[in-house]
Amino acid sequence: MIPLKDDTPVERTPVVTIALIAVNVAAFLWQLGTGLESSALRGGVIPYEILTFQDVWPPDVVPPPFTIFTGMFLHGGFVHIASNMLFLWIFGNNVEDALGRVRFLVFYLLSGVAAAIVQVVASALVGDIEVPMVGASGAIAGVLAAYMVLLPRSRVLTLVWVFFFVRLVRVPAGFFIGIWFALQVMSVFFGGAPGVAVFAHIGGFVAGLVLVRVMGRRTGWRVRRIGW
Repeated sequence: MIPLKDDTPVERTPVVTIALIAVNVAAFLWQLGTGLESSALRGGVIPYEILTFQDVWPPDVVPPPFTIFTGMFLHGGFVHIASNMLFLWIFGNNVEDALGRVRFLVFYLLSGVAAAIVQVVASALVGDIEVPMVGASGAIAGVLAAYMVLLPRSRVLTLVWVFFFVRLVRVPAGFFIGIWFALQVMSVFFGGAPGVAVFAHIGGFVAGLVLVRVMGRRTGWRVRRIGW
């Protein structure tokens, strides 16, 4: 399922969401010049480095454990960044509108940090501690959780593509995000997709569920919808 847009307009320009997308794109352009593999080793989250505070592939962009922050702005390819930025734009602007700009930025970064820590712990438990993790999907998973809490009845125009079956459907955001999260949990039990940090998705999502309730909504925010 690919989300295309939702039916909930924002009251204020999503400055932070736009800035986050711009930073991710700028970082990806740097990666293209540096090399995707090399940039992942220099700026990605390598569990061994986080656990030992030592560089495996020096010089890192920043010393570990601060690669937890740089890693959430790097990506593994065009499809990776395109899909993440699409989700961030569709769901992030409304969450920013609800939380307020400063709280949304803090929320996003904390969700990303939580996602990275959960993935590091999971990797350590299975002995896979030298593979770098990159991507904004952990932080965006937190955004999805917040959207589900704040706007569960909003409808998302979704492209459903199953083999030769392609159809546009409008589904409640709670259902769309719930299915997304269920797929992440199922991936844990069925092996998941190679190279996908599933535990980061789950960790970011759970962190988002907690943080959105702790941080609360900005004063004056209200849900507004448009008809299609």
